[in-house]
Order: sequence, then structure tokens, then C-alpha cells
Amino acid sequence: MSDPSFGVAAAMRRTLASWLCAPEADSRRASLPTVMLFLAPALIVYAALTAYPVLRTFYNSFFNVADLASSEFVGWAHYAEVFKDRTFWAAVRNTAIWSVIGPILDVVVGLLLALCLYAGVPFSRFLRVAWFTPVLLSYVVVGIMWVWIYNYDWGVVNGLLRAMGLESWAQAWLGDPRFALGSLIVTHAWKWAGFNMVVCLAALHSLPSEVLEAAELDNCGWWNKLTDIIVPMLWPTLLNLYILAFIGKMKVFDLVWIMTEGGPVWSTETVSTYVYKRAFNWNTFDLGYPSAIAVVWFFVVVGFVVFFNLLFRRRERMEY
Repeated sequence: MSDPSFGVAAAMRRTLASWLCAPEADSRRASLPTVMLFLAPALIVYAALTAYPVLRTFYNSFFNVADLASSEFVGWAHYAEVFKDRTFWAAVRNTAIWSVIGPILDVVVGLLLALCLYAGVPFSRFLRVAWFTPVLLSYVVVGIMWVWIYNYDWGVVNGLLRAMGLESWAQAWLGDPRFALGSLIVTHAWKWAGFNMVVCLAALHSLPSEVLEAAELDNCGWWNKLTDIIVPMLWPTLLNLYILAFIGKMKVFDLVWIMTEGGPVWSTETVSTYVYKRAFNWNTFDLGYPSAIAVVWFFVVVGFVVFFNLLFRRRERMEY
């Protein structure tokens, strides 16, 4: 009668030998079921929260959706109405102004702050934290805080103007259609200037020191060094920041809704706030027309993204 322990030991030796003699697996390759197993959670979340809402918006744009349980097919009628909607074009104008001017202000202020830190101004560590802090604040906090700052009676802005003897300059900054949009752009720039500052500061520290030292040996002035050396070398970084800010401001909603809700008299209305109003904030409930607006603006944003990608690709071919 054989010893059972001997059989177990022999099996363990055979298993160990098979492991040692097996070819080494390529860790960079995995079977399709394994890949799908790891991708499934992300794909499910993407399909449920992004892909389906987008497709549903395209579908709704061809219907009158007054009731979620029923809808009436209207074809291209909503799209024809969009291009005749004066409020929509006012929102497009405001969004375009914000998307063009806002990023310039964001990038310029961020660059100036970065130059101050790069030059080693006093209390630079404290200023770095203080200037970056607004980035960490939510739009709700920033919006409410700047509504108080812009208050006509006891706001900080008008208080400083009155203290300097410029009481005639005091305005209802958020209540006057002439100043409301500019006030929102300034607030948005205050929030995001710290982010641009950090990126520009990192780019400044990565500049070749030999070039800057050569400029100093040639007695190059501060302004000439900035315009002829630093800015041209930082231009790709500045352009990337501008494009990112441009695309983000094409979809701006939070700050406008908190501070003005698109008023006064549509002067701060953006496409995003107008879509929300037509979908949920007006007495008539119809998801079809705002869905058409969203589809039109979706293609506008995608068009700008494709344009910028082609522009960058062309620049790379020209440079290399």
C-alpha cells in the first residue's frame, strides 16, 4: 500500500516544475475578457451619464416633449425656430464676448502673477497660496461673495470709489446692462487666475537659463526681455491656456446663474443658462426646443475643438 504523503509531494513537485519551466507571460498583454472586465465599470458610467443623455438630447430635438410619457414629432421645426430666436442670438453674443475676452484676461493676469513670483517679490510663498486659493473655492461661494462685493450700497468696490472721492463712478455693477457682463468676466478671471499663474510659473522655471543669462549680459531691459524672449518662449503654453479657457467659457453656466441668472434684460444670458431656462425655469415644460439649442451649440463647440486641433497640427508640421 503506497504512502499518500508521497503522492502529494510528487504532485507538488510537478506543479512547481511546471511553474519554473513555463514561459514568462507578457505583462503588457491581456485577454479580451480581462480587458473588458476592467473597462466595464467605466464604460457603464460613461454610457449612463454621458452617451445616453447626448443621444437622448438629439432625439428630443425633433419632438415636442411636453410629457415624458408622450411626444409629438415636429421634424426640423425647432431648429428653424432657433435661428429666429432673438434671445438665443443675444445669448450667443454674450457667450462669444465672454469666450474671446475672458481667456485673454485670465492668461494675462496669470502671467503677471507668475512673473511677480518668478522675480522673487517679498512674501512670495504667502502670495502663491493666497493667489491660488480662489481656484479651490466653489462657484457658489465665489458668486455669493462677489454679489456682496458689487453691492451698490455697502459693497467693497463702491466703498473704495467713494473713499477715493469718485462717488460718481459708483454703479449698480450687476444691475446695469452696461456693466453686468464685464463684472462677471472680472469675477471669473479672479477665480481662475491662480490656475494660470501656476502653469505659467512652471513654464517660467523650465526656460533655459542660458538664454536669460545671455540677455542680461547684453544689458537687455526688463520689458525687452519679457516681450522678445520670455513671451515668445512661453507662447505655446499661453496658447494652450487660452484654448482651454475658451472652450470652458463656451459652456459657462454656474457663475452666471448664481450672480445674475442671465439678467438684467438678457445682458448676461449665455447659451447654457438660456437652455436651462427654456427647459426647466419657464412655465411651459417642453424639452424639445432647448434640446435643439443644445444640439446646435454642441456642434459649434465641437467645430472650435476640431479647428484648434487642426491649427496645432499644422503648426507642428511647420515647425518640424
